[in-house]
Amino acid sequence: MKSLIQQQQDASLAAIKTASDAAALKEVRLHYLGKSGAISCLSEQMRTLSKEERPAIGQLLNQWRNSFTEVLEAKEKMLLDQADEASFASLDPSLPGTASWQGALHPLTLLTNRIVQIFRRLGFAIAEGPDIDDEWHCFDALNTPPDHPARQEQDTFYLPDGRLLRTHTSTVQIRAMEQTSPPLRIIAPGAAYRRDEIDATHLSQFTQMEVLCVGEGITLGDLKGTAEFFFRELFGPETECRFRPHFFPFTEPSFEIDVRVKPAFLASKCTPASFKAEFLKEEKWLELAGCGMVDPSVFEAVNQQRSDQAYDPEKISGFAFGFGLERLVMILTGISDIRMLSENDLRFLKRFAGEF
Repeated sequence: MKSLIQQQQDASLAAIKTASDAAALKEVRLHYLGKSGAISCLSEQMRTLSKEERPAIGQLLNQWRNSFTEVLEAKEKMLLDQADEASFASLDPSLPGTASWQGALHPLTLLTNRIVQIFRRLGFAIAEGPDIDDEWHCFDALNTPPDHPARQEQDTFYLPDGRLLRTHTSTVQIRAMEQTSPPLRIIAPGAAYRRDEIDATHLSQFTQMEVLCVGEGITLGDLKGTAEFFFRELFGPETECRFRPHFFPFTEPSFEIDVRVKPAFLASKCTPASFKAEFLKEEKWLELAGCGMVDPSVFEAVNQQRSDQAYDPEKISGFAFGFGLERLVMILTGISDIRMLSENDLRFLKRFAGEF
């Protein structure tokens, strides 16, 4: 039996060497290592041997199996290397490669991240809420009467079940106060929806940022200082701010915030020249935000919903202000058409990537 094993071993190693491809090598493997292969058959015949012969024959079989496996794996690697060389043989490494596009964040995302960084330095946290909301959170809790124009179907997107697409992110302020007791400092960036005619300065969906600060002893001076700090961080230290009396249902007193930015600052941000807006030619006041002290009726509505007096208007005060991010992007980049921000033109997005 020893001579038979030696003959089979020599034949198996020779078969490996003569295998020309992976398919032929697989047949050799099955012929010798398969369940019905030569090595398995000879191993089964060991039961017919005497006790004295079995150790020597078993050692020979193990040596054969090990050497066969080693040579087989070496031949498999060689065939794979040859296949790789053949597949790359027709390639010309001197040819220029295919250019790859590197992605970048949208200008609105870049600006949002910058604004979040500014307010985080003041201790504000980010709050979120649903885009689809109800009339109570969008209007009633914000002291907006039933006959207010914003509640009409020609101004607001209503759904068949009576819910609506939020017209501002002030709904997040209400939900934050429902869930958290004062003191509270939040910013609420997100989408808002209104039935506006789409043109160079209006979209039916736009991005808004709401700011809310509530606690004991919050004054109009805190509002003024926070707003001025923010706009000067965004537009430069020489930026001027002014507050004009206005009316909003959910704040009292209420103001519009106008900002005057130095043309030199805007010119340094706007690229390229073909996108520079008319306001770069001279200093002028830009209306950018609405603000005010939170109306006591808003606190009362929140208390009613919470079933407590956590936001007692006799003890608690606060301020809020909000602004559109598309408007700020247009100022900081100098683009003159808001629709560019939603057209997903890669040429435009690539040009303004990294502006902020």
